[in-house]
Order: sequence, then C-alpha cells, then structure tokens
Amino acid sequence: MLQQQKAEQRKKQLLNLVLLVLLLAAPAVLYPVFLMKILCFALFAVAFNLLLGFTGLLSFGHAAFLASGAYTTGYLLSTYPGLSTEMGILAGTAAATVLGFCFAVVAIRRQGIYFAMITLALAQLVFFFFVQSEFTGGEDGLHGVPRGYLFGFIDLSNNLAMYYFVLAVFLGGYLLVQRIVGSPFGQVLKAIKQNEARTVSLGYNVNLYKLLAFVMSAGLAGLAGSVKTVVFQLASLGDAQWHTSGEVILMTLLGGTGTLLGPVIGAAFVVNLEYQLSQGPLGDWVDAILGAIFILTVIAFRSGIVGEVQKFMRKNLG
Repeated sequence: MLQQQKAEQRKKQLLNLVLLVLLLAAPAVLYPVFLMKILCFALFAVAFNLLLGFTGLLSFGHAAFLASGAYTTGYLLSTYPGLSTEMGILAGTAAATVLGFCFAVVAIRRQGIYFAMITLALAQLVFFFFVQSEFTGGEDGLHGVPRGYLFGFIDLSNNLAMYYFVLAVFLGGYLLVQRIVGSPFGQVLKAIKQNEARTVSLGYNVNLYKLLAFVMSAGLAGLAGSVKTVVFQLASLGDAQWHTSGEVILMTLLGGTGTLLGPVIGAAFVVNLEYQLSQGPLGDWVDAILGAIFILTVIAFRSGIVGEVQKFMRKNLG
C-alpha cells in the first residue's frame, strides 16, 4: 500500500514537471496573450472544481467572483496610478473572497438544486449591481487598465514578462488546490461529496468545511478575474453574466470533475474552440456548438477527458 502511494506521488510529480516544461516553452510556439487567456480561465476552472469536483457543490454563480475580482482590480489600478499591480490583484482577490463568504453564509445550508439556484440568484444581483454602478462603467465596462510594473521594476507591458507572471500565478493556484485536496481537510471534503450524512455522523462540522471550500474557491476565482483584467487591460460585464458561470461548468465537466488536470484541459479546449469557431463561418453558432458538446459530455463521457483517459489506463495498463 505504501509503495503504491509512493508510485502515485512520483507519477503526480512527473506530470507536474511535464506540465511546467510545456508551459515554459509554450510562448515560443503560440501567441502569449492567447496563452494567458487560457491560463486565466484554467485557474477559474481549477477554483470551481475545488467546489464541484471535490466537495460536490454545484454553483451557478461563480461568474460573480470572477467579475468582482476583475472590477475591483481594474478600478483601483485605473483610479490610483501609484498603486502597484500586485496590490491591485491582491485587492481584487480579497474582494472576491469576502463576496464568496457572503454567498456561502446564505447558500451553504441548502443542498442540490436549491443551492445552485441560490448562487445563481445572488450572482444575478451582483450582475445588476455592476450594470448600475458608475465605477464599473456600466455596459461599457472599464478600459485602459494599466498593467504597470511588477515589484516596481518588471515591465508588464511586455507580453512575455506578463505571460510568465500569469504562469506563476496559475501554478501557485494549481499547486494550492493540489495541496488542499491532498490534505486531511481535502479528505473531509471528498467524504462530504460521497456521503454527507455519514460525514456528519463522524462528528465533522460539515457546514464549516463547505463554507471554507466555497470561500477558497471564490478567492481563487477572483484571482483569475483580477489577473485577466491586467492581461487584457479591461473589465467587462461579460465576466459577470450567467453564461460565464455556465462556461466554467462546461470546462470542468469536459476536462473531468474531481481531477486536478481536468479543468485545465477543459479550459484550454473551450477557449481554443471558441477562438477557432469565431474566426470561421460558424461564429454565430458558438453557443449552440458548446451546448451540444455539453450534452454529449454529460451523456457519453461523464468522467470527462482526463477521467476517461485514467479509466482507459487503469483498464489496459493496470
């Protein structure tokens, strides 16, 4: 048993190393801004998967956290030129974390579809707040957000420097989630997903664990939104709309819920597919095609891309 755990740990470390090498070399092959978009949405999906894949909570309101991080960072960096980029990002992450706590306090005692509908309703309230607020620019959004300098001397207007900063943020979030789900805290989250009533009978404060998972997921989603605003130098209502919450669900399901790499693969697939379709004659059919992929995934590939690959390897390679 111990040898098997060590083997699994070595496989995980090797996979992380391969992923790191590929990401470090990627700008030599692909446009850095496109890669940064993938990384931002990958971090968003990894954050969402902490809630859905490892805790069993389906949130339809995660766009609110992405947008709150985006708008907070965009407003502060645009309004206060002396504020450093890293402080603006931290402020956006903090705002999303606080909002996540408020959502969790209201929704966490509900289960299933009731939990999902409460998060959707709260997210719509946040959306309408952003529409009506002057600091967000309303339907026009925030434009011209300065990238600034990282730590006062790294010029983030350079796309390559910006890419490696975004990569560092993504890897930090990815490894944090990996550490969380592998810890005793993460084992309790998995137990809640599998059998909440049994977890309660073992003496765990289930609502507290779910609240903490929700808040951490919201904070990481806000971090993704904050970094995305700095990359594209804008924050828009598109980040707060309900279909953004639907997209992150699709990314997670397509890649594989309950797997660490699944949301990353799912985010890369969806972002690339949207880009490719938008460049061709099927640009008006993007939503319909994504909807069809969602239905196909739920019906035929419920484990997602990574989950199906893992099943195949266990079956054929032992």
